[in-house]
Amino acid sequence: MIDKEKFHVLNYIKKEEYTASMEGMRYMLKKKEAEGESVLEAVIWPEPYCYAKTGEEKKQRKVFALSPEGVEQAAGWLNEQYKAHREYWKASKTFE
Repeated sequence: MIDKEKFHVLNYIKKEEYTASMEGMRYMLKKKEAEGESVLEAVIWPEPYCYAKTGEEKKQRKVFALSPEGVEQAAGWLNEQYKAHREYWKASKTFE
């Protein structure tokens, strides 16, 4: 699980995509332009493949403000998605 108190990735996200995984759930946080403003997009998908090799139908996305609060909300959403679909994520790790 992501500890929202220690998850300080905003400055990194402003320059690069941030990717990581949690027990079968891969995720990416990235800066994106939407309607003339910068926002934070969170994307999740199952292992074992990287973002580029995973079909769009297996990805979920959510947009947040590009701010410390937005990063905290994104971390909360990632934790919620992991908890809600824990068995799915764990099963994706055993893909052969």
